[in-house]
Amino acid sequence: MHVKAILDEKGRNVLTIRPDANLEQAARTLHENKVGALVVVGVNEQIKGILSERDIINAIARHGSGALSKTVSTVMTSNVHRCTEDTTIDALMSLMSEKRCRHIPVELNGRLAGMVSIGDVVKSRIREIEFEAEEIKAYI
Repeated sequence: MHVKAILDEKGRNVLTIRPDANLEQAARTLHENKVGALVVVGVNEQIKGILSERDIINAIARHGSGALSKTVSTVMTSNVHRCTEDTTIDALMSLMSEKRCRHIPVELNGRLAGMVSIGDVVKSRIREIEFEAEEIKAYI
C-alpha cells in the first residue's frame, strides 16, 4: 500500500500557515481545527517548514508567554521530512519512527499535495489487517 491510498480516502486538503504569521494565530488555528501541525508554505505552495504543537510548547518554554508574538518562521521546523504519493506505508512508518515525526507532508512536483499523520498510518494498517483477516476467514 502507498501514501496515495491514504490521501484518496482522507483527502488532500492541508491546513497551512504563512511564515510571517505569529504563534498565537498558529495555536488558534491548531485548536480550532483539532490538528497537531500546520505546514508552513511560501509562494506557490512550496513547503518552507512545519509547525507542530511541540514547536509551540518549546518556544513557550524558552521565551515564556512572549513567544506567542514570535513569527512562525522563527520557531518552525525547517528541515521537513517529506514523502510522495508513491511512498510505501512501510517506508513511511520507518521514516516516522526514525525521525520521530508524527506528521509528514506529501510533495508533488515541489509543491504541497497532502499530509499524512501517524493516526492516518495506524488506521490504514488496521484496515489492511482487518481485510486480511476477513479474506482468511472467507478462504477457510
